[in-house]
Amino acid sequence: MRAAVVGSGGWGTALALALLDNGHQVSLVCRREDKCREMAQSRENPQLKGVFLPHTLDLTCDWSVVGACQLVVLASPSFAVRETARRLAPLLTPGTVLVSVSKGIERDSSLLLHQVIEQEVGRQCPVVALSGPSHAEEVGRRVPTGVVAASEHRQAAQLVQDALMSSYLRIYTSSDTLGVEIGGAMKNVIALCAGCCDGMGCGDNTKAMLMTRGLTEIARLGVALGARKETFAGLAGMGDLVVTCTSVHSRNCRAGVLVGQGVPVEQAVSGLDGAVVEGYYAAASARALAEKAGVEMPITTGAYAVLYEGADPRSVLTQLMGREKKDELEPSWV
Repeated sequence: MRAAVVGSGGWGTALALALLDNGHQVSLVCRREDKCREMAQSRENPQLKGVFLPHTLDLTCDWSVVGACQLVVLASPSFAVRETARRLAPLLTPGTVLVSVSKGIERDSSLLLHQVIEQEVGRQCPVVALSGPSHAEEVGRRVPTGVVAASEHRQAAQLVQDALMSSYLRIYTSSDTLGVEIGGAMKNVIALCAGCCDGMGCGDNTKAMLMTRGLTEIARLGVALGARKETFAGLAGMGDLVVTCTSVHSRNCRAGVLVGQGVPVEQAVSGLDGAVVEGYYAAASARALAEKAGVEMPITTGAYAVLYEGADPRSVLTQLMGREKKDELEPSWV
């Protein structure tokens, strides 16, 4: 099968290699010609250091290659997904399966990213959301990993499962695209908060509380929007949340540590070697979506206050700890 990955960051490159390992013809489409040349010469992506790029991997800046592909992966940062989908739309062959691997919520529209892609491309191409605990650094090194391919189009999800599943990459299918996307977007916000707690010197108890109550918030929003509650106990929910809140690879957690240490927010979210801190953008989008849905999300609201309103993280934590008394299961997920 011919496949293309549009977006040559670490995650896009790792997925291109996973497709290549399974015997597919793969093009990795770069936005910048200088980066494409550098990768072609060094056979390495600076965002995925130590991972060799075989000469059988086609590195190109020619977006028209997608017209001959049965599978196209969109691996742009969340804020660039609409522009990417719009640029791809006239080049695609009807029936091509599109895979959204970015994690976020579009700020202006409050749409999830698979919805943004569908809006730009139309219904001519089925969209699959791929999400779960999957750091590019580990997938690129063939570390055993499990993720979820979600779509209302069952055959499209199964095609992605068949294309990517291997000895080191296990793919589960799901029809709950909403839940999978909400889990992937929201865990970045909670990871920023978890890192912030680390930066302030809080203990394991604090982080465990934050992650658990954060998962409750994520599920509450998801169920209100029509997602299945079971999704949030799976790979795209709890799995992705755990790895993003605890791993040294997590750019969101690392940025949160800096904020907790008193580094200005703008500096903290831009000082990670060009890596995009998706949680920064997701905090604003999630807050707007929660308000629209009428869902209580105190941790997300606190994150927004720190990131966008200059609130002191310690003061926000104190406010969260001093909220009115609650039953743990109220308001419930369902």
